[in-house]
Amino acid sequence: MTERPTAERGRKTSSGWFGWLDASMLTLCLGSTAIVVAAGLVQVSFGTYSLSILEAWQAVVDPAVLLDPRWLLNFFVGEELMRAITGFQGELPELPTGTLVVWNIRLPRVLVAILVGMNLAVSGAIFQAVTRNELASPFILGVSSGAGLAILLTLVVFSGLSAFLPIIASVGGAVAFLVVYAIAWKNGTSPVRLVLAGVIVGTVFGSLQTAMFFFADDLGVVQSAIAWTTGSLTGVGWEQVRMALPWSVVAMLLALLSSRQLNVLLLGEQTAKSLGMSVEKVRFALSGVAVLAASASIAVAGIVGFVGLIVPHMVRTTVGSDYKKLVIGCVFAGPALMVAADVGARLALDPVQIPVGIVTGLVGGPYFLYLMRKQEQLGEI
Repeated sequence: MTERPTAERGRKTSSGWFGWLDASMLTLCLGSTAIVVAAGLVQVSFGTYSLSILEAWQAVVDPAVLLDPRWLLNFFVGEELMRAITGFQGELPELPTGTLVVWNIRLPRVLVAILVGMNLAVSGAIFQAVTRNELASPFILGVSSGAGLAILLTLVVFSGLSAFLPIIASVGGAVAFLVVYAIAWKNGTSPVRLVLAGVIVGTVFGSLQTAMFFFADDLGVVQSAIAWTTGSLTGVGWEQVRMALPWSVVAMLLALLSSRQLNVLLLGEQTAKSLGMSVEKVRFALSGVAVLAASASIAVAGIVGFVGLIVPHMVRTTVGSDYKKLVIGCVFAGPALMVAADVGARLALDPVQIPVGIVTGLVGGPYFLYLMRKQEQLGEI
């Protein structure tokens, strides 16, 4: 009599922990990982110091780095903090030239692409639940423009605050979303009004970004700002990895923990209220997570459009609308798209490198049109 309920509880627990892992989910995760690995190896093999794919792989998995905590800490937290943690004050062991080139210069670009793709995809998925609109994204809802204006102000006017770019970007993105929400509010909001308000705010903030160029008297600042506003991973390094990584981890954990609330929001406001949810508080809290994720990516890569729009939709068509699956799927699929797009941006016009935002725009624009044409009723997921 007592064994059967125990077994049933065991099955329920197992389902609770691993119920999201079905065949479609496993295929998506493995396929996305394969794309990241393949595209990443292509990325790290090209350059002045040319490597074959095999040599690039051997450099990435070199035990001299992976099995030495000093080198790993040196890359991921910086030399000063590494020495403070380990107490090591001598010279680090020498690395082979290929390993040094890959780990010092090329691999950080791949890691930043992974973080940016992950953040933008999850941010877009959250906004689509908050607005119950399949066409919502950080780009469409003005968050990208708000964070972009904040960072451009920092680069041009308050350059001494550049160390706080993720916080500044988050504030800019949050302000932009609050403005969008205020414009869209009329005894509540609707998906269509939110999208239209986002377009309005994005246009105004975009114009202000353009105006900021006239206040920049340093040609180097202007050139970096132009590259930044189109979304570029050229020249990123370990500093950008360290800047985005902690914020990305926090945002991903909060998104995963909020999957139940996201699912409830999809049921509609009245149903959510009947289940005891404080809809407005949850909506604003989840929007804060989405703003944090999007702004952290913008702070290191600039304004990369359409990733937050197309990745959640592609994942949704593969694994369904359950947000536990959707968030995890975006964590894998977002980096796959971003790393692959960055390879295209780097090699399409070799030796000239184009901004990765141009590639994602060329892919995302037609896909956005496809979504618009497909939807019979604009707004509902």
